[in-house]
Amino acid sequence: MSWVKKIYPFNAEQTVNIASEFGPLVALFVVNAITGNVEDGTWALIIATFLAIIAMQLVLKRLPIFPLIASGVTVVFGILTLVTHDPFWVQVKVTMFNAAFAIFLFVGLFMKKNFFKYIFEKTFHYTQKGWDQFTWSFAWFFIATAIANEVVRQVYAPGQIYHLFGMQMDGVNVWILFKVALIMPASGIYAWLLTRIMQKHRIPDSEIERKDVVAQAATSVPVSHKKA
Repeated sequence: MSWVKKIYPFNAEQTVNIASEFGPLVALFVVNAITGNVEDGTWALIIATFLAIIAMQLVLKRLPIFPLIASGVTVVFGILTLVTHDPFWVQVKVTMFNAAFAIFLFVGLFMKKNFFKYIFEKTFHYTQKGWDQFTWSFAWFFIATAIANEVVRQVYAPGQIYHLFGMQMDGVNVWILFKVALIMPASGIYAWLLTRIMQKHRIPDSEIERKDVVAQAATSVPVSHKKA
């Protein structure tokens, strides 16, 4: 394994998925910081989300399920913010989506249906125990981020001015700063650390290749031989 791979273990598909998740949020932060208008930032969020979907289609030649769902929810709540002129929707989206997705993951584990294994098993090759630990960890991380998002949203109200780090910011800007400066890097670091920890559950490539060869050999057996 090269030193680059050790430092940055994500492949092109995973990188696009990460960028599609956080790119629109960065666009929201930058535009809102420049214009001071959350609606302008919301337009940037929606446009960046559509660009992320296009990028996924061009780079991956398909639309991954999880980023597509997240992008769809982002667009819906962004439109609600624009229609109602209320940042509540784009803010509460994080709480609702993360909490709902965590519950979805927990229910899937209870029913022996591992969502992440279904989505990523062609990219990552882990044991069943590894997949379950991976999913449990991410479910709790989603719960933690949902709670943190709701706390910041409730404490720092839109329209109120707060003095932080020598700057004056209203509640929405504090929330955006919290998302970009804390949650975004924390999510990246968490995903990186979890990917490194999961290496002990990784199935060797040689075993995967052997299984593929056996499967191909089984499908190539002539019909007459199968009947015999």
